[in-house]
Amino acid sequence: MNDDEQHLNLLAIFHYVVAGITALGGCFPIIHLGVGIAILSGSFRPEPNDPAATTFIGWMFTGIAGAIIIVMWSLAIVVLIGGRCLHQRRRPTFCLVVAGLECVLVPFGTVLGVFTIIVLLRPSVRQLFGEQDGSAVAGG
Repeated sequence: MNDDEQHLNLLAIFHYVVAGITALGGCFPIIHLGVGIAILSGSFRPEPNDPAATTFIGWMFTGIAGAIIIVMWSLAIVVLIGGRCLHQRRRPTFCLVVAGLECVLVPFGTVLGVFTIIVLLRPSVRQLFGEQDGSAVAGG
């Protein structure tokens, strides 16, 4: 196994790890989601004199927490698929897009995204993906 294959295999493993960390990070807003649902159901009333404000606060807690959970879990799934594509040596353009998205996941995703981009832009790695001219990796 040459260095490029080893690098791609390591990157695939690290993608799986970052996907797991991202999914775990997406679980933390579940607490806020529970508080928002409790406020909306009437179990928890921080402002008993103003029901409109209480409802608004409950919807804010629920909506923002739900959106964060969906975004984080979706990103985790995309990173997981990107790692699988790296492992199978297919869809290099998708892997590059995922690497770019990972840069948002500070600090581990940023490091992994940058290293993935560097490795995927090598001509020898393009050949491992079955591309002779590299046009799919370069976006052309």
